[in-house]
Amino acid sequence: MSDALWIAGPILWPLAAALLAFVLRGRAAAWIGLAAGVGALACAIALLLRVDAAGAFRYAFGGWGAPLGIELAVDGTAAVLGSAFALASVGIGVHALGYFHGSARDAFWPLWLLVQTALATLVLTADLFNAYVAFEILGIAAVALVALGHGAAATTAAMRYLLVGLLGSLGYLAGIALLYARVGVLDLTAAAEGVAVPPLALGLAVAGLALKSALFPAHGWLPPAHGSAPAPASAALSALVVKGSFVVALRLFGTLAPASGAAQVVAALGGAAVLWGSWQALLQQRLKQVVAYSTVAQLGYLFLAFGLAGRQALAGAVALAASHACAKAALFLAAGNLQKAFGDDRLDRLAGASALSPASVFALAAGGVSIVGLPPSGGFVGKWLLLEAALAQGVWPVAVVLLVGGLLAAGYLVRVLAHLVPAGAPPLHHVPRSMELAALGLALAAIAFGFTAALPLRLVIGEAP
Repeated sequence: MSDALWIAGPILWPLAAALLAFVLRGRAAAWIGLAAGVGALACAIALLLRVDAAGAFRYAFGGWGAPLGIELAVDGTAAVLGSAFALASVGIGVHALGYFHGSARDAFWPLWLLVQTALATLVLTADLFNAYVAFEILGIAAVALVALGHGAAATTAAMRYLLVGLLGSLGYLAGIALLYARVGVLDLTAAAEGVAVPPLALGLAVAGLALKSALFPAHGWLPPAHGSAPAPASAALSALVVKGSFVVALRLFGTLAPASGAAQVVAALGGAAVLWGSWQALLQQRLKQVVAYSTVAQLGYLFLAFGLAGRQALAGAVALAASHACAKAALFLAAGNLQKAFGDDRLDRLAGASALSPASVFALAAGGVSIVGLPPSGGFVGKWLLLEAALAQGVWPVAVVLLVGGLLAAGYLVRVLAHLVPAGAPPLHHVPRSMELAALGLALAAIAFGFTAALPLRLVIGEAP
């Protein structure tokens, strides 16, 4: 039982807290939610250390393994991403303590805890159908978080998000249904043992995952949804929710189709996402829209890695996903702080923010360092590993996209910061210090990942191919 509590802790802690938060509401629910996030982070770090000491392992609940029971698979990739996601979740929770009040607070915490539950399930599950169930929980909770923004724009964005999510779920479910009809099991490892994956099954599943991840050209729903949601919800959606599909795609291609043509198609779409998302971010006039289109680009980097072979490319993708979770959450939280302080997030209305809200602006700059991929951040580590792999394998288009995307990211970051430096009107509202520290802490965590990357990279690269 004790093993189950530790191994399933990242899932069970937020799930139990979601039920309590729904019943208790108020400040008590918020503190319970934050405590659950800290507990889940402690369990995730314990799993990371256990994998480092003893290697990858699987756990079957009640002793019932695949194909009848529910199994969790904990390897280096799951341990690293689970820890990074849990850390970002704690930072978002700290920010939400000061951001939400009244009925919005009562609605936010159960939904946010369900998002954490579903995301941890996607990271740890070894079963494709359990992943589908987690997708449904994640999608419904995420749509409700978008709707917390109120107003016609938020409602429209939430409905668009819901329809795209349902379409993505149908594609994924149809794909795994065809796979089950062929192999008779849905456990990833068992399904991969000597079985040729039907191309239609893989194509449908990947198409569904691409919709859920807002992979170009299916990205149109993401900027309105993330830009209209409250800042903690935007941070959760952009930094964490969209990565659930990426994690499952990583398992599919790594286990079922390591060298398929579908992987090259996904990589090409990832490259297009980097260029298109970065260019659109350069053109936006609202800060949250800049950060939202930046998410389209940064997700492209993750899928760009599918065009490369070897453990180094996998390590680069994992490093990018882990550092992006903290950096992008920091950017959205900082943008939300400035919007709350100045009453607007239009860039031309944020003049003077660097002097009047220095902590939030510094968080924007520090998080941007990792987004651009400058040393010594985690973003630099991930992009460097991908660039090295691309050059070693002679995949020049990937190398070019990495370099051009970095220049475009630097362009929209400098453009944003340039609007914040000139003197301007004083803030309209006071932002609690905890909200500023949450954004700043996550931004610094993304940079600190570059200094502490040896352990996570060793765990990922050291996994058996």
